[in-house]
Amino acid sequence: MTLALDATYFANIGRGVGAILLYALLGALLMLIGFWAIDITTPGKLNRLVRDGRPGAVLVTSAGMISMAFIVVVAIWSASGLLAEGLLAALIFGLVGIVAQVAAVRVLEWVTGIRIGEVLAADELNAEAWVVAAAHVALGLVVAVAII
Repeated sequence: MTLALDATYFANIGRGVGAILLYALLGALLMLIGFWAIDITTPGKLNRLVRDGRPGAVLVTSAGMISMAFIVVVAIWSASGLLAEGLLAALIFGLVGIVAQVAAVRVLEWVTGIRIGEVLAADELNAEAWVVAAAHVALGLVVAVAII
């Protein structure tokens, strides 16, 4: 049995590896921007609260990261294999998603009377943290599906 590879095999592998690295870098950047956006729009220092293991801060931050991943994944998928278009779409939709999430969560807090600073700083996980986390995930899904 002879093993024969198509002449373009290694070029395709190289392109795929490059795409993985670029999308991973962009995804990480968007998640950092999303974290920063949550941090500057909420009372307290979010990175310190997460490092200190405050369960509400960890839950809300995790939900924000997951929602950002939804947006990036759908932007990649909708680009139909076109790398430049996919990266640009992921960047644009990711930034719009961050703005939409921060604004919508602040409105949710206002409407429900949730005091997010207290939720994030609490020593124990409370129901309000789950509501805020769910809002992040739900908005991530909405923005992601809107991309399609």
